[in-house]
Amino acid sequence: MSKLKLTFACGPYDRMEALATGEVKPEGIDLDYRAMEDPRELFDRLMSSDDFDMAEMSSSEHIANTVAGTSPFVALPVFPSKVYRHGFICYNRKSGIKTPKDLAGKRIGVPLYTMSAALWCRGMLEDEYGVDLSDVTWVQGNMHSAGTHGNPHAPPLLRPIKLENNASASLSQLLSRGEIDATLGALIPDTLGVDPDVVRMFPNFREVEIDYYKRTKIHPIMHLIVIRKSVFEKNPWMAKPLYEAFEASKRSMWEKLQYSGAQRVMLPWLYAEIDTIKQTFGDDPWPYGLKANMPTLTKAIEYMHRDAMIARKPAMDELFVDVGA
Repeated sequence: MSKLKLTFACGPYDRMEALATGEVKPEGIDLDYRAMEDPRELFDRLMSSDDFDMAEMSSSEHIANTVAGTSPFVALPVFPSKVYRHGFICYNRKSGIKTPKDLAGKRIGVPLYTMSAALWCRGMLEDEYGVDLSDVTWVQGNMHSAGTHGNPHAPPLLRPIKLENNASASLSQLLSRGEIDATLGALIPDTLGVDPDVVRMFPNFREVEIDYYKRTKIHPIMHLIVIRKSVFEKNPWMAKPLYEAFEASKRSMWEKLQYSGAQRVMLPWLYAEIDTIKQTFGDDPWPYGLKANMPTLTKAIEYMHRDAMIARKPAMDELFVDVGA
């Protein structure tokens, strides 16, 4: 019996390496791995073409489009991108900002208001620090160059917010010039460390993020893996072997990173980091599956509903196919 041929687009992540090289192969599937560096470019191409059978996708866009009834995809509970975002919130000292609550009423730059990274920044600031973001003016644009941040396909917000679209200069430049007060989202301004007035809201973000995880068990999910409904509905058996292959690829790299004979990546204190990671997360610092990620997924949906990105809170079986995990 011939194998099912699938095209798969994803970032060139370490946890995907064994799938990309063919060291790990999903049973019954011939997976054509196509690495793409820029997530936004990948998401936009995925939504505007039929180039890929399955791909990495923005979690917030998948949830929003599913609730709106416009998604052509189902998702696997596989999360190639998870990122804590405390260290991504920056501000200009001259803005008068000294504490998170001082962000209230300010002009804040963000690549996309609806992006997963911005969602987590807003939710965390509101929940953890009591920041009132209701009167913020959000300025959308590219972080590092003039222009817009891609061509997103998220549904429109269900209530109006103060939103400006900027294409005249990068958000980093606007922050340095004082034309916006702060930035947050998926990218750090390139003026941080160059302009002494541009600083992080949480300079000790590593300690803050470890404490946040210990209290909440949340590791913010940015991206997940989606499969075209037209492909999945003809081959529903594919979910389990794909999930198992993603798990095997991730485990393979985690074992390789711990090999002490020679460091695999250019991090001088890699083994000290691994010790801290194990002490914090246990033996699997990057779990897949719904059960292990339920606190994170539930909170993301809560934030999206609160921010009028979705009209209702969907059940998990609306968003993900069943893989038994």
